[in-house]
Order: sequence, then C-alpha cells, then structure tokens
Amino acid sequence: MSNPPFDVIVIGAGPGGYIAAIRAAQLGFNVACIDEWKNDKGGPAPGGTCTNVGCIPSKALLQSSEHFEHAGHAFADHGIGLKDLRMDVAKMLARKNQIVKQNNDGILYLFKKNKVTFFHGRGSFAGAVAGGYEVAVGDAKLVAKQVVVATGSVARALPGTPFDEERVLSNDGALRIGAVPKKLGLIGSGVIGLEMGSVWRRLGAEVTVLEALPTFLGAVDEQIAKEAHKAFTKQGLKIELGVKVGEIKSGKSGVEVEYTDAKGAAHKLAVDKLIVSIGRAPNTQGLNAQAVGLALDERGAIVVDAECRTNLPGVWAVGDVVRGPMLAHKAEEEGVAVAERIAGQHGHVNFDTIPWVIYTSPEIAWVGQTEQQLKASGRAYKAGVFPFMANGRARALGDTTGMVKFLADAATDEILGVHIVGPMASELISEAVVAMEFKASAEDIARICHAHPSLSEATKEAALAVDKRTLNF
Repeated sequence: MSNPPFDVIVIGAGPGGYIAAIRAAQLGFNVACIDEWKNDKGGPAPGGTCTNVGCIPSKALLQSSEHFEHAGHAFADHGIGLKDLRMDVAKMLARKNQIVKQNNDGILYLFKKNKVTFFHGRGSFAGAVAGGYEVAVGDAKLVAKQVVVATGSVARALPGTPFDEERVLSNDGALRIGAVPKKLGLIGSGVIGLEMGSVWRRLGAEVTVLEALPTFLGAVDEQIAKEAHKAFTKQGLKIELGVKVGEIKSGKSGVEVEYTDAKGAAHKLAVDKLIVSIGRAPNTQGLNAQAVGLALDERGAIVVDAECRTNLPGVWAVGDVVRGPMLAHKAEEEGVAVAERIAGQHGHVNFDTIPWVIYTSPEIAWVGQTEQQLKASGRAYKAGVFPFMANGRARALGDTTGMVKFLADAATDEILGVHIVGPMASELISEAVVAMEFKASAEDIARICHAHPSLSEATKEAALAVDKRTLNF
C-alpha cells in the first residue's frame, strides 16, 4: 500500500509531535502524524508518555490524594467534620483513566480540525527517496520532503532488574497500583519518584526513598531543596541520601532491596511495591535510523544542532529524543519552532527560560540559575526571599509552607533566577518566566501592582526583598 507524498511526516504524537503536526498544518503544509500508543481497547491513544503514563495521569492522582489528605487532616480546621473517611482506589483510577481518554480524544479532534492525517502504528524509516524520505507504518509507505522525529523517551530500568509492572514499577506501573501498598519503596528522588511517592504516602503507604546522590534535589536551588526536604520529612516520607543499591529480589510477597547507607552500613528494605525512578532514555528503538544514516549519540539520542536539525537534510527531531531537558513543554516549543523553520520562519526556543516544576505538596518550581550556579560562575548577585507564612492568602488557604526566592544581578538588577517552594508554585512561576524573557529587573516586578490578597504577592515581596525593602515581613 502506498500513499501520495506529504509535505511533512511527524513520527510520534506526544507533546512535541502532535504540536509540531498541528503547527505545520496551520502553516499550510500537508501533514501526516504517526503514533502507536494504544488504549485498553486497542484504539489510538495519542499524547505520548505525558498524556498516557506521565504528566496528565499523575496530576489526576495527585489531586485525588490531596483531596483525601485535606479531608482527613485539614478539614477539621475549617469546622468541617467527617466520619468514615475512605478512599475508593478503583474509582480514583477510573477518574484518572477518563481524564487520559479525554486528552487522547482531544488530540484526535485537533488533528481532524487542522486536517492532519493520522496513522495509528509504529513509524520507522524505510529509506531515502528522490526529494525526501519513505516512512513505513504498518503496510503503508508514506513519503515526505520533511520528517520530524518526536518519539519521546522510555523509563530507564536498573541493570539486572527489569520492570514487571506488578512489583517492580516504572512510572507506568506506578500509575496503576490497584490498592494502597502498606510499604512502598522508591529508588531515585527525581520528579516522578517524589510525585508518585507523595500520592501513595497521602493514601496511607509507608514510603521510603533511596537516593544515590548525597544531596536532595541537586538541580534545585539549595535553599529551596532544603525547605522541601524538611516539608517532605515532616509529612512522613523517609528519604535516605547517598545510598548504594545492591541486590534486588522480587517475589510473590514483595520486593527486598539490599543497600548501604552513606556511612557504609548495610540494610535490607522490604516493600510491597518498588518504583524505580532513575531517569529516562531516548526512545529510538524501532525507528530504523540506520536505514537513512540518521546519527545517534552514545545514549541513543538523535544528534541535532541548536535548531533541531539532524545530520540529514529535511530530517528534524524534538523533545525527549534529543538533547536538553525532558520536559513536555520544552518538546512543545521545539515542535512549534521546527514547523516554523520548515516554513522559512525563525522559530525560537530559549532554554534559559524553560520553567521546571515538581508537583508535590508543597510544589516546587523554578526558572533560571540557582544560587549555587551563580556562586560557581563568580557572578555577583543579590538575593531576596519572602516566606508564604507572611502571605495573607496562604494563611487563608491553610498552606504556609515554603517561600519565593529572587536572584538578580548585583549591578544591573536583571532577574537571573526565581525559585519557589509552596502552594501553586507551578502557576506562580509563569510571571517570572515572562519577566525573564523581557530581561526585566527585580525592581520591575517590585513596582507592579499585584492583587490582594493573592499568593502572587509573595512574588512581589521577594522582588522587594532583593533591595531589602519588603513590606510584610
């Protein structure tokens, strides 16, 4: 079976892929998008890891578990009394699955609206042809002048301990645990591990986190990371740093992890479920890159330049399958930029202003440089901090953990980084991203009128603190 040539073929319909396809179609190209994700009935489930087993379902579970924790611990402070509080895990998972389906269906609708031709199956290079490339999907052979690879990433397993998704879990299995485990182990204190650990800790699991690094959340500003560590420990998460994981035994009764702590003492951790969260690997298996000579690096990632061009003319790659942070919103921005570059425009992605978020409670969000990075580079800076305990809206919410921190150039006052741990940090960070894109100073934020009472006032006050003139602390 053959098909008429397309202008653009996008392989993968995750955040980078489906956005690239839609933007290319908006620019007037004849676009095909290929994706192999299946729902539980075997039908198409576009959206990639983010929609199916990542960002979206994890936030659904985080919301459900947060409601449960509030009902059990915080409602009484509001004068709300409850009896016989319980969690119906099956219903919680069903709600999560419905949210995932809504997102899958939404992407299929967007393809139809924008006249993107969708193919359900695995896309792989079949070879180069005159004026473009041939891409195979099932029995079909598609031809296009331009190909965008957006195949995402896969969970990285521990050597010798493959995922069985029953007892040893990746992010996929962690989202499908059918009952609250009595004891849950986490290897790795990254984003996925902390978010999933938070979900099941709130629902009653005893959670232990084993982290190989000697510092907690090493990529986060040190002051913010320490505040987060204190909050998580107070909540009941047991976090062991500087550990060396040894043999892992999985059986019908659970999983046993042998490890040595930072002092060299040997331990055995017995858990019902073990979530392994040690990072992700670029997903290039099955792409048949060798058929066209597409260059991969030692990690299996597709080699691209600063504009997402590969070593092949007309072949681009975006998202988790290339260099840079493995973030859905980074992939989306690269997808838009590549579509615009194909059209002869000047697509742009500023890596210096990509926000990072960890959706725990408290949330952690940041953009720009950390204080330790500024110290290491020798750049002179000023810091300003404002705690949520001094914010009226945070008090009314009953959530005063954390702070907002500004870092600004000592001479020019340009904002170099903003770091937040506390309520709604994921939303508050956007103001900082906009400010940094426009090269704003801390004074600019300090002079802007913020609504009262609002959590955003903590952002204004932290900007004021850079010049040591906070008004409410």
